[in-house]
Amino acid sequence: MFKPEEMVKLEVITLKRFRDVILTFLHEKGVVHIEEIPIEYVQRETPNEFYRKATSYSITISRLVDTLKSYLPPKSGGLKEFIFPKEKKKRSYKYRGIEALIKDVENFLSEVEPKIREVESEVTKINNEISSINSSIEALEILSALNVEVEYLRAGSFLNIEVGTVERDKVERAIKEVEEVTSGKVYILRRDLGAVSLLIVVTLKEDAGKVTSVLAKYGFEKIEVPEGEGLPRDLIPKYMEKLKAKEEELEKVRERGKEIAERYYEDVVFYKELMDNERDKANYLQYLVRTEMTFGISGWVPKSKINEVVEGIKRITGGKVYLNVRPPTDEEIENVPVKLKNPEFISQFEMLTEMYGVPKYNEIDPTPIMAFTYSFFFGFMLTDFMYGLLLGIISALLVKGHSKLRDGTWRFAKIMLWASAFTMALGIAFGSYFGNALDMIGIHVPRLMDSMKQAMDVLMIALAIGLAHLFTGYLLGFIVRWKNGDKKGAVFEQLPWLLIIVGITLYALSSKLGVPEIAFKGVFGLGLVLFAIGEIMSNGAMALLLIISDFFGFVGNWLSYARLMALALATSGIALVVNIMVQMIWGVKIGPVPLGILIGIIVFVGGHIFSTAINALGAFVHALRLHYVEFFGTFFSGEGRRFEPFAAKREVSRLEIEVGGE
Repeated sequence: MFKPEEMVKLEVITLKRFRDVILTFLHEKGVVHIEEIPIEYVQRETPNEFYRKATSYSITISRLVDTLKSYLPPKSGGLKEFIFPKEKKKRSYKYRGIEALIKDVENFLSEVEPKIREVESEVTKINNEISSINSSIEALEILSALNVEVEYLRAGSFLNIEVGTVERDKVERAIKEVEEVTSGKVYILRRDLGAVSLLIVVTLKEDAGKVTSVLAKYGFEKIEVPEGEGLPRDLIPKYMEKLKAKEEELEKVRERGKEIAERYYEDVVFYKELMDNERDKANYLQYLVRTEMTFGISGWVPKSKINEVVEGIKRITGGKVYLNVRPPTDEEIENVPVKLKNPEFISQFEMLTEMYGVPKYNEIDPTPIMAFTYSFFFGFMLTDFMYGLLLGIISALLVKGHSKLRDGTWRFAKIMLWASAFTMALGIAFGSYFGNALDMIGIHVPRLMDSMKQAMDVLMIALAIGLAHLFTGYLLGFIVRWKNGDKKGAVFEQLPWLLIIVGITLYALSSKLGVPEIAFKGVFGLGLVLFAIGEIMSNGAMALLLIISDFFGFVGNWLSYARLMALALATSGIALVVNIMVQMIWGVKIGPVPLGILIGIIVFVGGHIFSTAINALGAFVHALRLHYVEFFGTFFSGEGRRFEPFAAKREVSRLEIEVGGE
């Protein structure tokens, strides 16, 4: 806690024939952050034909998954599925090497892919035919405005016939220009259809090019005359019959697709996951070095996992391996990948820390502090027992439903459980139960403070909390800098603010504690002097301007904690408005029917659910802001290098590695 997971450097050199199995073993363990070995003029590993095939098959199978998924009925989903998702079943695969896996995949694809492609091809063909029939029906519906048989609308040996539409406000000019370019050797039939006009333009073949050019100039949209003979309105029923027949044919093919999907979908997803993981392994081959007979790999491993990794590699190689495990050197400290390490009960808050960044390897992990302060700030801003209870019930259900998946929803719900506990505790302190609902019905509620009536007192508490929070941050910054040898930075960049905050605190408490005026002025003044010296040392001629800017920046950060009071008042205010609305309509009656009670219950429930949601969102965002902007800015850079393990992603597959399978 407070420090990232301790890391060690692992260096491995062994025979090249063990490469595939060792890579797979490390991939499944998922605890090694592989690094490029910094050796010049050395051969790097490249994907062989089997890894290249794995990449190709990954793409191919992904397309098959998408195709089969389109034939499966949509999942029911719903609220129950979201809260209690079903855990996916995992199938085991005995890994005997990349070559054997590729052969298994090829055998599977040779059986399944032709069936899927056949259905896909038939569906595409029929859909194209349906689209063509629909286009013909649309054309016939337009042409029905003319009492002309369709066979007379097609070009002949000597005549060119153009059928289409032009915007009505352009049609006169289009007709006039067509007559000019054909010297009057043209027959035009026009029917106005709302905003457009239907035109049939009959000209000699020799004038076809000029006519087409003129019509295009006026936005002429050509209509392809459908096949058949007779009046357009008489052909429509025949095309509708064709359409129905094609739709029935399409449905039969889709049924075949559904049968194939139900039979093979899970298998295709299974092999896709196998290929995706091989594809991921192939991307890391560039980090390996090799000779004719050996290969080398290097990476960072959490110290708690190194024995498992070393024993596994020894077992795979039968001891034919060089292994070197060592702590990071002073030169490597800045670039050691960081994996946060916290007790289980607060580990979910690592998600909030990582959203900002991770500490450097020699810095402090703020997660343990954030677990308390974030939850406290959230509760202070939401500050209603019933809102906290509602949020807690929802969070508890999500934690229960996602406990096996341990996904992002599970982690977020656990954070909200903490936040809801603080919300309920502070709701009791402020005597807030759906705002002032209990007071309005005559139930006396004990409270330490009324946020609406004692707003200034709440503001003072918020600012005091802000000072304590900032003091903690500067103190952590002082400790980190001093420990890492930056004593100048500790004394002139962190210590001044600590003294200033202590001075402000002594001044605020002087009347109650009897602190001499010289004490808080001396501490505050010493802080200002050290602050000014630090600015001069760092910024030279710009120091005067930056002293003013940075000091008021600190004041702005401090005053930012007033949002704790502002959002607490907002929660109480919205709840009060809802309660007043309910009180106003509660007694409304229509005859003997107490309509106001029914509407009042709806407004009360709906209004407070809305209030819980909107105020919880505000508390979530602003509690984060107080940490990311004000608190982290005092000591935490978030510029550490995140630990990104070489790890398999398994949802439906489980690998059983056969040592010596090659």
